[in-house]
Amino acid sequence: MSTAYVLINCDLGSEEFVISELKSIEGVTEVHGTFGAYDILAKVQAELVEKLRETITWKIRKIAKIRSTLTLMGIEGQE
Repeated sequence: MSTAYVLINCDLGSEEFVISELKSIEGVTEVHGTFGAYDILAKVQAELVEKLRETITWKIRKIAKIRSTLTLMGIEGQE
């Protein structure tokens, strides 16, 4: 199982909308609002790294009101 953590910045006041959209995406297993440099943290999991990349690139990054993302890929075996 491949895992990625996506740190998200969104438009001011749109956090609830973005969190709701993230929760509807297959493969997004956790979503948390955060304080600090980023607004939202999403955990994404998939059987294949390619599927993970597709979910982040074509689903998460296309959500309206998201301004930027930073993706951290987990290292299998170091969980």
